[in-house]
Amino acid sequence: MTDFSPLKLVMFDWAGTVVDFGSRAPVLALVGALAREGVAIREADARAGMGLAKKDHVRNLLAQPGTAAAWTVRHGRAPDEGDVERIFGGLGPLMEEAATEAAALIPGAADTAAALRAAGLKIASSTGYTRAMMAGVLARAAEQGYRPDLVVCAGETIEGRPSPLMVYRACVELGVWPLSHVVKIDDAEVGIGEGLAAGAWTIGIAASGNGVGLSESDLMALAPGERAARIAAARARLEQAGAHYVVDSVADVLPVIAHIAARLRAGARP
Repeated sequence: MTDFSPLKLVMFDWAGTVVDFGSRAPVLALVGALAREGVAIREADARAGMGLAKKDHVRNLLAQPGTAAAWTVRHGRAPDEGDVERIFGGLGPLMEEAATEAAALIPGAADTAAALRAAGLKIASSTGYTRAMMAGVLARAAEQGYRPDLVVCAGETIEGRPSPLMVYRACVELGVWPLSHVVKIDDAEVGIGEGLAAGAWTIGIAASGNGVGLSESDLMALAPGERAARIAAARARLEQAGAHYVVDSVADVLPVIAHIAARLRAGARP
């Protein structure tokens, strides 16, 4: 068995990291929510705030110059906090449906979690989804063999990502310390920021995540050169966000986690 000591906890993101290859569900829900308001947005606009708590994501989206301008043309005024609250209020059912439908595990997720648990590590997760949005996702993930020891959802800490509070909560509830014995894995820059702020090791996910934003079939349908270029661009953004390591998918993280463990045993810290 691989030696992962002295690591104690691996904390995974959800969409784009362990489920929903390409992180498609949040985009479809946000595009739909804005369409209800008579405002058309691009998928790229919806992806700009990916990883934030969903109310913060809506707020970020309405603050983007292009979205704000389109909103003003449609409504005759700039968007305000009341609009954020109303859109977020209607986003829940859209997100629940899209997230549940897209909750197929990314290849390697269940086996990776099982290997870590067999070695004595705890498995936790944090997400920008609320608990209600996660209900169907958790059920479908469990059916496929992925059951984290703890799930921390948006709204369950005073601040969401990129603050470290969801990581802190997981460590408190699971009895894990120090934070240098924690690995945070995420496909979005704010998730990497969350791990760094907590003092944990961070691994970015490039190919299956928000940075590329394509389903597995659509990604594989690209010409090899274009596919490599898109993954490289996603990798570069995660590296710029400060990720200690970047891999293509969750199926690639075990050797990196073993490397982190070896560095810890040699005295290194994040």
